[in-house]
Amino acid sequence: MWVVTAIAAVPVLLIALQVGSIGHDFEGPLGSLWHDYVGTPKSMSVPWAGLILALVGISQRRRMIAVGIAAGIDAVWASIRLLSGESFAIGNGPTLVLTGLALVAGFRWSGAQRRNALHAAALGALLVLATKVGDVWLHITVVSRPQVYDIYVALADHALGDPSWVMGRVVDALGPAVYAVLHWVYIELPVAAIVVAVWQLRRVVSTGVWPTHYLVRTFLVLGLLGPVIYVIFPVVGPMFAFGADGHGLQVSNFWPGVVPPIDRNPAPLPFDSFTPRNCMPSMHTAWALSVFVHTRCDTDGSKAPLWLRSLGAFWLVGTLTATLGFGYHYGVDLVAGAVLCLTIESALRDPERGWGWFRVRLVLFGAVILTTLLLAFRYLAVSMAEYPVLAGTIVLAVLAAMAAAFHATWFAGAQETVAVDETPVLSTRS
Repeated sequence: MWVVTAIAAVPVLLIALQVGSIGHDFEGPLGSLWHDYVGTPKSMSVPWAGLILALVGISQRRRMIAVGIAAGIDAVWASIRLLSGESFAIGNGPTLVLTGLALVAGFRWSGAQRRNALHAAALGALLVLATKVGDVWLHITVVSRPQVYDIYVALADHALGDPSWVMGRVVDALGPAVYAVLHWVYIELPVAAIVVAVWQLRRVVSTGVWPTHYLVRTFLVLGLLGPVIYVIFPVVGPMFAFGADGHGLQVSNFWPGVVPPIDRNPAPLPFDSFTPRNCMPSMHTAWALSVFVHTRCDTDGSKAPLWLRSLGAFWLVGTLTATLGFGYHYGVDLVAGAVLCLTIESALRDPERGWGWFRVRLVLFGAVILTTLLLAFRYLAVSMAEYPVLAGTIVLAVLAAMAAAFHATWFAGAQETVAVDETPVLSTRS
């Protein structure tokens, strides 16, 4: 039902954003989507990710045919571009095949075959369209918020020991090889998400049953709600506001070598007209944490295999290291992103258990924590910088409390249930 609702809302949202892009110097979502069909795709990986996700709803033979057609179209388009002197790009093939798959399933197939194919195709399309909406939203943050709150956030970050400055120096010391790995992990977070999602949905065709909850749902809802905070709390990040990439508008070139001094009279910082205000909260942290959570167990509650759990842990650690070490985020951004993830996941997880007090209190707890943190970062930043041990302890304590409550609600009980189910029945005879 949620997929149908999302699909119905998508055209309205796309048209509204396209109209909003008129008069501003950025491409709307419909124009970007048109380029995926007949022009140069903006992303080479997202269209393929969408198609791969759509393939979970069809048979193995049809998957091979769809991939072959998509690869052939991409090869033709890429060759034409190279012969024309344009840069290499792929992505038209999977976009066209994904659309064709939805049309064939809708008009020629029937029953469970049609239902599974359309459900999976809708997920793939939503993934692609979500990136289009996200790109436009980043431009909206720039247009709507000419000033940023980085000075306040940097002050609040003193309470956590200025982790971006610390990790920035660590990443520099580790050299270009580690930098390249971390950059790949950061950029290709959707790849990890697709691997996990495909694994969670691997039985859809054979059983005809969709899990009640899986990673794609959390990813899409996070992408819908999280960026709203960007326009409420605009932040560009230390490498821009305190580094050489600030295009002359930075406070000074502090990052990552010198921790900025405490400014007891902070004020919003006027910034440029092209750097997205997309730091608070850290959505990379929220998404990477959701990948980690969904790699702990299977959709039926059983323990996930070691390779999947290792993948989730690796991507989470690598993403957190990259977000700080590259100067994209402050430490408090990561805390806010983690709280947001656990709150959204609590609202979506195990829908068959309903909305009892166990869920309501956890979602309310997360919402209150997130709101309180944002208010503190904005209005108590100087106090947090002056009393870093106390402030840092409180921030980490509320994050730990949210994590503990989340684990107790969704994992500890499930583990106890599995343990009870697996306990052998002893004979009562003497």
